[in-house]
Parts: sequence; structure tokens; C-alpha cells
Amino acid sequence: MLSHLLRRTPCSFAAALLALACPLVAHAAQAYVSTEGGGIAVIDLERLEAVASLPAGGKGPRGLGVTADGKYLLAANKDTGDVSVIELATGQPVRRVPIGQNPEFVRMAGDQAFVTFEPGERSGPPGAAPTPPAKGKGTDDKPLPAEIAVIDLKDWRVSRTIRSGLETEGIEFSRDGKLMLVTNEGDDTVTVYEKASGRQVKLLPMPAGSRPRGIKASPDGARYVVTLENTNAFVVLDATDFRVQRTVPTRTGPYGVAFDRAGARLFVAASRADSLQVFDAQTFALLTEIPVGKRCWHFSFTPDDARLLVACGRSNAVLVFDARTYKPVKQFDGLPLSWGIVTFPKSVGSIDSP
Repeated sequence: MLSHLLRRTPCSFAAALLALACPLVAHAAQAYVSTEGGGIAVIDLERLEAVASLPAGGKGPRGLGVTADGKYLLAANKDTGDVSVIELATGQPVRRVPIGQNPEFVRMAGDQAFVTFEPGERSGPPGAAPTPPAKGKGTDDKPLPAEIAVIDLKDWRVSRTIRSGLETEGIEFSRDGKLMLVTNEGDDTVTVYEKASGRQVKLLPMPAGSRPRGIKASPDGARYVVTLENTNAFVVLDATDFRVQRTVPTRTGPYGVAFDRAGARLFVAASRADSLQVFDAQTFALLTEIPVGKRCWHFSFTPDDARLLVACGRSNAVLVFDARTYKPVKQFDGLPLSWGIVTFPKSVGSIDSP
């Protein structure tokens, strides 16, 4: 799969392809890319070379998360309904945690991992449209809500689940770690919970049919940004009372979103417009647009903030750009339905945060 990408690597060519017992370089900065049609691609960020393709354990990996110590990578497997735990020292899956139907987004927080899943949805082959949500019995035929599984990283068990809205997509935490906000694209809402208890604090309606997807807190914790995929915009929420401060238009299909580390710029992946848009994070004026590939859902800075890596699912590629000039640096092809991307050391991105 990655044969035409691999050049000089610490491990043999064949071993990297087969993800044999070829240890990854623990001290090197690396990016991990989930591919729904394959495993997990590993990119050495110092040399900008693909160095391995790790087996996901399950099928259809999407959401990713790295533990704080960098020892394990978690991958949510859509088609097998579980989360794989991959030991990065060996590149091998060491366990699989059963979750439920259609696990998608993974967000790490201390010694816990939060994973969205949809009990009422049945997933098909990678890239296929999902089967419509099942109707709940005794609930006036309403679709079953999504849930969030909380995995205890000490014993690798689901300690509890939190009932959410319909088709929960994104997860973000308040800067003090007390609150969790999630986007629910199926019922056009954002839900606010107490992170420790899972108690719902507030339900925030978004415009009808807007399908909220990505959500990120600003580095100063003063506001949240939520992308609205179907209305081609993002909203800015006040972090104190969750009031909508403003609505900002984007190109078509905004999904992944992230501030840069300094909080000066806001990046939005307009996935249906083949564009990564850059906004001033204070005025929200559009600064520039970076042409990217097709269906670029998620992206990440490198740990040194020097480059941007963009996962483009329908282009089967990861594109690398200079984070200041926005000029293209490199492209990694042959990554079937590349979905998510995270790094270690942890960096700013649409999925993870330092």
C-alpha cells in the first residue's frame, strides 16, 4: 500500500509494509493517519517520510488518539465496532475494546478516552453510505441517540457511557477540564455536559439542517467555534453563557476546525470545496485559502508548528504545507480513505490538542 512512498527508513522495506516487529523510533516526532480502507500510516515528521503501515486490529479505522505518554495509539474501528489499542514501540495491536455500532471520534483526556458511537446505525463497507438509524421501540419511532463511551486507560474497559444527541460528531473540553461539549449533526444541536458525571448542563440548538460537525475551544478558553456543514458557516460561542456571538460564512462543507497554538489564526477544512481556509482568530476575517485535495476532513500541525498535514479522504492522500507561507511541501499518496490524523508529541489539530 505504501510501497511507493517509502524511501530510506529505519526498518526494512518489506517489514514496514507488513508492520512486522519493526520498532518505531520512540524519540522521533511522528504523525499517525487512519485509513478506512487500510490500516494506520506512520509518517516520520523530521524526515517527512512514511516509515510504516500499522495494522489497525479492527476494520475501518477513523478516529485516533495517542496516550499522554506516547505509548499507545487508539483507533476507532467503524466496521468492527471497537477501539484498537496499538503499542507504538512494536507497532502491534495489543487489545481491542468493544464499543458498539459505528464508533467514530476519539478524544483523549488524562487517563480517559471518549469515543462516540451510534447504537442505531449499521455501517457498511468503507466509504459506503450508512444504513439509516434504527427506530427505537416505545419511543414514537424516534431514531436512537448516539452515545459516548468512556474508556478507562488504566484497565482498558468502558467505565460508563453518556447518552448524546443524534449522530454525535465532535468532542471538545473546556479549558478548566470541567465541561465537555459535543456536536450532534443529526438533530442540529450542541450538548454541554459535566465531564466528570456526564450530566447534561445545556442543549444548544443550531440552525435547522445545519449539521454541526467540528468543535474547538480557543487557546484562551474564551470561545468555541462550531462548523456547520450544510449551511457553509461556523458559529462562535461565548464560553461563559454559550451565546452565539457571530456566524461566519465559509466555503462548502466545513468540517475539521482548529486554532493555531497562539490563538492568532483559525483553520477550517471546507471539505466539499477542496480548501483549507485560514481566518483571523480575533476578527474572523478570511486571510487566505489553501487549495487541498478532495474531502479533507481532518488536519494537524506538526509538533513544532512549522507545517500543516491535511488528510484528504477522497484523494487517498495526506498533503503537507508550510504553516506560514502555505506553500505545498510534500504529498503522500496511496492512503485509501484517509480520515484522521494526530501526532506525537501532541500538536494542535482538528482532532487532538497538546
